[in-house]
Amino acid sequence: MKNLIKIAIVEDNSDIQELLLDIFTTQKNFSVTGVFDNKTSALKNLPLSKPDIVLMDIGLPDGSGLECIKELKPRFPEIEFMVYTTFEDDKTVFEALEAGASSYILKRSKPEFIISAVKDLYTGGSPMNPDIARILVNRLFNNKKPNGASVLTQREHEIMKLLAEGNLYKEIAERLEISINTLKAHCYNIYQKLHVNNKTEAIIKVFGRN
Repeated sequence: MKNLIKIAIVEDNSDIQELLLDIFTTQKNFSVTGVFDNKTSALKNLPLSKPDIVLMDIGLPDGSGLECIKELKPRFPEIEFMVYTTFEDDKTVFEALEAGASSYILKRSKPEFIISAVKDLYTGGSPMNPDIARILVNRLFNNKKPNGASVLTQREHEIMKLLAEGNLYKEIAERLEISINTLKAHCYNIYQKLHVNNKTEAIIKVFGRN
């Protein structure tokens, strides 16, 4: 990966701050542009650090990280938000996605998974821990008639299912035996048909929520 990925961290636990800083400062493809330990500071100063990706804790001392995402994402759509939390219930997962997060990973994740997830998010993926993806899939596919599925081709619906499961672009391309560029073209067509801007909106519009 040639581009330097700029990362901001919103986390109030100093030990976890140090862990994340250690993970990313030892990698040549990453640059940490800001660390914020509360919602107020993040809302005010995070945009000034101009990150590509924000690792966002949910439980902050002065509010919810999801509220932070909900306020910042519409103002700075170019920033990708990765929820980094201990919460793994389906209600919180959906609230995070609807707030504007494109990724959801757990704090018990190994460093190599965190690094891989950030890289995948940077290149257009929606990485999640397998447990989170399973929660999402079970909730999404509980609906018998997916909303918006009728406008998609069989291949496009297959791609949406794989995206909802949390598969990486590379994994989907390999499974479908197509190139990543072809996969991205399919995704672009899906978003155009559904009148959405990203994978999260597409997943919710196609499969809905209970």
